[in-house]
Amino acid sequence: MKMAGSTHVSTTDLVDQYEDSIQSCDVQLRDLGGFLRFSGRIATFRSPVDNLQLKAIVEEPGDGRVLVVDAGGSLHAAMAGGNMVARAAANGWAGLVVNGVVRDTEELAAMPIGVKAIGTNPRRSTKDGLGERDVAVEFGSVVFRPGEFLAADEDGVVVLATPTG
Repeated sequence: MKMAGSTHVSTTDLVDQYEDSIQSCDVQLRDLGGFLRFSGRIATFRSPVDNLQLKAIVEEPGDGRVLVVDAGGSLHAAMAGGNMVARAAANGWAGLVVNGVVRDTEELAAMPIGVKAIGTNPRRSTKDGLGERDVAVEFGSVVFRPGEFLAADEDGVVVLATPTG
């Protein structure tokens, strides 16, 4: 796997620097994309294993953002696979963090994008259009809010609130 550029600040350094204001995800996520290290502003999507809206989101310009997908930790069906992640990479998304599972891992590992997920399942998700986007989602003792900063690497996922004022 590759690294997403040389300007990455490690999650451990961020925790050490922002100890009182940073959140660290407790869920043990697997590195499944081509980049182990990625970061960017957060965009969110929450759905119980339905990815129809998610497909539309990755078609939008990513502008270096990280898409946090909350499937409630379900292992039942993949929220994303090779085709969807390829579109996300082509449209400038830095990465996906999935509280659930993905599929097509051989393809994902070759793509220029970060992907972290609980694991894998070859089963496709439903396509009923259920879900919410751009809402705060919570898992692993972290609240992921749209616009906040997320950094991910081999040590985990951290979120730093956007300074106000």
